Amino acid sequence: MFNISMGEIVVVLLVAVLFVGPQDLPKVARWLGKQVRKLRTLIRDIKEETGWNEVESEIKETSRELKKVAREVDVRQDLKEATDDLKKEVKGINDDLKAEGKALEKEMKTIDSEVQDAQKVVDENARAAKEEAGAFDREMKEIDRELDKPADSAKAAKPAGNQKGPRKNTKSKRR
Repeated sequence: MFNISMGEIVVVLLVAVLFVGPQDLPKVARWLGKQVRKLRTLIRDIKEETGWNEVESEIKETSRELKKVAREVDVRQDLKEATDDLKKEVKGINDDLKAEGKALEKEMKTIDSEVQDAQKVVDENARAAKEEAGAFDREMKEIDRELDKPADSAKAAKPAGNQKGPRKNTKSKRR
């Protein structure tokens, strides 16, 4: 009740022996014990008359109930579980996004490779078309030269005095 340790009791007894003396110490101890009993009885009677015992017991019971409700209502565990679930969900989404990113990177590499292959084919086709166009131009120039040769040789065969040029077919127009 008083929370007095053994060392404190020994100090109080030594002080009592010094003040009261060893002969009167038992009388003083009996008197002090009777006074403590009277004080306890008085406190108990006051508590009964005022209803303090009932109030005290109600307060203790209410305190126990509040602690019980606080344990039941304690949302920390629910929040911890919800937080853990949310972390797992976010981690799952993050893992899915990473996997999708890797798949997209792989697909982009494939597409890039296909584009490079297509570019090579286009370059080869353009080079071949250029070569064909060059060959076609050479052939056309050769044909032009061949066509120009007979005309050059016909001019050379014409006499210099005849400046009229080729004859026209007059028969077909007279009809």
